[in-house]
Amino acid sequence: MKTQNKSDSQSKVPQEGLFPEIIRENYKGSEKLSGKKALISGGDSGIGQAVAVHYAREGADVAIIYKESDDDAKETQKLVEKEGRKCILLKGDISKKDFRKKCIQQIKKEWKSLDILVNNAGIQFPKDDIENISDEQIQETFNTNIISMISFTRDCLQLMSSGSRIICTTSVTAYRGSEHLIDYSSTKGAIATFIRSLATNLAEQNILVNGVAPGPIWTPLVKETFDDVSDFGKDTPMKRAGQPSEVAPAYVFLASEDSSFITGEIIHINGGDFVGG
Repeated sequence: MKTQNKSDSQSKVPQEGLFPEIIRENYKGSEKLSGKKALISGGDSGIGQAVAVHYAREGADVAIIYKESDDDAKETQKLVEKEGRKCILLKGDISKKDFRKKCIQQIKKEWKSLDILVNNAGIQFPKDDIENISDEQIQETFNTNIISMISFTRDCLQLMSSGSRIICTTSVTAYRGSEHLIDYSSTKGAIATFIRSLATNLAEQNILVNGVAPGPIWTPLVKETFDDVSDFGKDTPMKRAGQPSEVAPAYVFLASEDSSFITGEIIHINGGDFVGG
């Protein structure tokens, strides 16, 4: 997958066929994450890739978990290394217990500890009719999007300490639903509740748990799962979809000292959709 890094404001107005903007050329890092170690699931493309590159520009080393695309993962690694930081690639299915255990072992071997966990991996299978949603699809969607998130976060805690951050990707669909993504939006609602529950549970340990709820964002997943993207994002007040480069800075904020008195909260980046929570 190719990406573009234009500073021109026109790059934020997506047109069909253009590549996602991962980071603006005029984005200036200020060492907000200097010396930090971050693990990002679903970090090979889209929002996850953008978070990895922004973290690197802010001074963090990153490890990314990805399922299939070696090309995308190597592109992310290339972009991170271009910023002068290290990028560890972890390939496998995060819904599998053995793979999650392998990830923990490798992070422990490479880094010994973990400062930032970004739970971003997710899948979706649009269906217009609930009768077309199979049991197998429901199980796969829930296993990947929320069940493995809970299990993996639990296991990563052994590497984390006071000041560590956990950031989870939920979605605008958690708040307004989606007639085409019934099972997916249900998992995103569960993630929002997971964020609030875990934040309360870990508050005394000073491990902060927050989330980001993107609206329509141009990512490879969009083109892979929707047959027609010509109107994608045009139902927002801003009349367009967003770019990964417009979402990732929120993950920087939640990982940095700037958010030291925030936990259990969710940042909405959705082009003006007004939602509760």
